[in-house]
Amino acid sequence: MIGIVGAGQLGRMLALAGYPLGLEFLFIDKNARTPGGQVAPLLAGELTDRRLLGELSRRCEVLTFDWENIPVEALEKLPGKARISPPLRALAAAQDRLAEKRTFELLDIPTTRYASVNSRADLDAAIERIGLPGVLKTRRLGYDGKGQAVLRKPADVAGAWEQLGKAPLLYENLVPFDYEISVIAVRGADGALAFYPLCLNVHRDGILRLTRAPFGNAALTRRAQNAARKLLEHFDYVGVLTIEFFVRRGQLVANEMAPRVHNSGHWTIEGAETSQFENHVRAVAGLPLGSTRARGHCAMVNLIGELPPRDPLLADAGLHWHDYGKEPRPGRKLGHLTLVESSARTRDRRAFKALSRVDRATWLALR
Repeated sequence: MIGIVGAGQLGRMLALAGYPLGLEFLFIDKNARTPGGQVAPLLAGELTDRRLLGELSRRCEVLTFDWENIPVEALEKLPGKARISPPLRALAAAQDRLAEKRTFELLDIPTTRYASVNSRADLDAAIERIGLPGVLKTRRLGYDGKGQAVLRKPADVAGAWEQLGKAPLLYENLVPFDYEISVIAVRGADGALAFYPLCLNVHRDGILRLTRAPFGNAALTRRAQNAARKLLEHFDYVGVLTIEFFVRRGQLVANEMAPRVHNSGHWTIEGAETSQFENHVRAVAGLPLGSTRARGHCAMVNLIGELPPRDPLLADAGLHWHDYGKEPRPGRKLGHLTLVESSARTRDRRAFKALSRVDRATWLALR
């Protein structure tokens, strides 16, 4: 049995991918109405509850997670013999933006210029050294644009400090990127490596809106995969790992890594020989990895805040609907759409049509 700490939509899709392989799952999360709790048994309680985590560890052969902000301390020295995959060292690095940047530097993975900020004096010194514009971020618990502020001019500094200054921070230069990509990689328990085609990503308000794959030339793909390989081998990693990059004049700048399956890889459910979710459970369960080859030209559109009318979209042949079973809320990821086409041109036309129906603001921004 595989234990999953966190029962959001990523956990849900992990379980759904694992059932055809004959695998069983047990979640821990705050309540059974979470997306994962709708498809598998769940231990209800806080993710840091050592008693429940101990029960999860005793009942399962391996533990994994669907969210990288689970405190590492809660997962250390659990009773039972359950392995933890991916390793806690990778989880710890991804939880702290400063540790993450230092890991990139250690492995010679290009990243932004940055500075640790623990006081207003630190921030002033960082701005003096790195310059404006820049981004001030909390070192922990930031995702989907949360916990950060863009500083474009000196007048922005005081407000950003007032908003974020109570937590340890990181300041980095604002990269004038041409576009954003991600590489999704997987490493098996036997050390085997596999890479999905690069993903071209569009964000708005810090939230992923559209992904298209495959993307990128051979040189870009080689550099992104080499960065992922360095991280996988550095951590003796088992499972799926994602790196998000800015691309500026053909050069990669690593933004952040995620030690888990990733939103930009949802297209792989219909669009790859083996989805990122199936390959993650294969890896952590000690099974051989599956092919990561794309079945065609793929796209994914996120459904944010509220779900659009379902029937008209289902009537569009080849458009796949995924509902996570979550209550609507502004900025919340409630589901996604995917499609697979025989050409990039047809894929893009259909993806932008779908985007115009479910996220008109992003569609208008891209026109």
